[in-house]
Amino acid sequence: MKDKFDAVIVADGDFPTTAYPLQILADANFIACCDGAIKQLEQCGINPDIIVGDCDSISLQLKEKFADRIYHIEEQDDNDLTKTVRYLQQKGMKSFAILGATGKREDHTLGNISLLLEYMRSGLNVKMFTDYGCFIPCNGNTSFACNPGQQISIFSFGATNFGSEGLVYPLFDFNALWQGTLNECTSTSFKIFAEGDYLIFINYDNRLR
Repeated sequence: MKDKFDAVIVADGDFPTTAYPLQILADANFIACCDGAIKQLEQCGINPDIIVGDCDSISLQLKEKFADRIYHIEEQDDNDLTKTVRYLQQKGMKSFAILGATGKREDHTLGNISLLLEYMRSGLNVKMFTDYGCFIPCNGNTSFACNPGQQISIFSFGATNFGSEGLVYPLFDFNALWQGTLNECTSTSFKIFAEGDYLIFINYDNRLR
């Protein structure tokens, strides 16, 4: 999962605490911050390149400090994560690592995870990193590097004709989200065969935590 991203987006969920997502943040060439997350970034001594949102979650002090990099969007049809993604997309960026998009509120967590499929469908390469693993939106046949014993889950969003190589449990056409969870890699890579869209969650190898 050692990708290079055009930008790292920090949302206002649980700020990362484990080694791998923190390293992604440290290596970022460009940091975009959903407005509610600026307090956590500022407390860590990290200055984002842009802050995007309706600015209802930023204190007056932080608004003044970062006045030169706030992009104010008032519309409420989309959440701040999507506003940030669209801002970066309009700037020509296409590859994003998303941090801090889970935790705090479960409804926000589920919404943010499901948005990954919309971002993929708009032509973007996006991955969402948590303290435990990585969500990856997929379409069709895919393959990933892994370690034997590494845990993965697959969530179907209407995909069919599932098959796989390199997993303990064979795949079938799931009709419920839980049915593809808690699988396990048997080799140093695995393949998914499918028609349609699905999400993969790959738990980090213990060395990445």
